[in-house]
Amino acid sequence: MYLLGLGLVFLVMKYFSLGPVGAWEWWYVLSPFVLAVLWWSWADWSGHTKKDAMAKEDKRRQARIDRNHDALGTSGKRKR
Repeated sequence: MYLLGLGLVFLVMKYFSLGPVGAWEWWYVLSPFVLAVLWWSWADWSGHTKKDAMAKEDKRRQARIDRNHDALGTSGKRKR
């Protein structure tokens, strides 16, 4: 996502000829978009995206279970 944002900033700077980016060649300006596509392709191919989604879902599920245990008073900690 950072590469996409950087690419958009470069694109606007090139279009309006702002700063040193205005003098760059187009392939320099568009390279963050290519890198973003490569990153997303690698992340999907390697399972990185799926692992992150599964970890997030597991964390949400465990938090829900803990909330329910606390609400029922069965959090596993016995008072003596």
